[in-house]
Amino acid sequence: MKCALVTGGSRGIGRAVCLKLADMGYHVVINYKGNETEAGKTLLQIKEKEGGNGELLRFDVADKEDIKNKLGEWIAKNPDKNIEVLVNNAGIKDDGLMIFMKDEQWDSVLATNLDGFFYTTRMVLQGMLMKKYGRIINIVSLSGLKGLPGQTNYSAAKAGIIGATKALAQEVGRKGITVNAVAPGFIKTDMTEGIDEKELQGLIPIKRFGTAEEVAHAVGFLASPEAGYITGHVLSINGGLYS
Repeated sequence: MKCALVTGGSRGIGRAVCLKLADMGYHVVINYKGNETEAGKTLLQIKEKEGGNGELLRFDVADKEDIKNKLGEWIAKNPDKNIEVLVNNAGIKDDGLMIFMKDEQWDSVLATNLDGFFYTTRMVLQGMLMKKYGRIINIVSLSGLKGLPGQTNYSAAKAGIIGATKALAQEVGRKGITVNAVAPGFIKTDMTEGIDEKELQGLIPIKRFGTAEEVAHAVGFLASPEAGYITGHVLSINGGLYS
């Protein structure tokens, strides 16, 4: 059974990606940290699709031991379920000017975004190497490319994933595994609820915020067999705001 694992799949971009991959015929493993209700809604929407199926897998991407225990146990118990696609989507932000930033703001954002990418990917990579096929897509951010004031921690984490994406792509390309990143700009999700779209849309050539479905469409393309000659690439989805 070909599977896709999406971290942070309970809401927003993660949910849209789960639904897209289900449309592509994948059994979707929906990771979530604590909001089982929203994760369950994602699974329900998948099962409402013709032929759609998936399951929930709870672990905290900021906790390497939790990843090792929960994801490791799932892999060991499901030898017939091959994770062909990994989407590292789970992330948090905790903004503040660097001069006032607390240690825990730096630590938590780096742990969830950057450490989560490393420990999750390393665990899934073994199976991809054995099968000589895989698609790894990392959800990064405009903040990791451009740098945004008040987001030193978030920009550092996402820029780190971008660098790791390019390095890992060179390590595993000969094994039929591609590694790419998608960098959304301002997307209508929970993370942008407090931002005034009207105030910012003047800076965006397309004059609006993007949708989670538009990001998911790009992820679906990079996850497809037809994208096999694209690796180490960062695809910006920001309405022309920055490239």
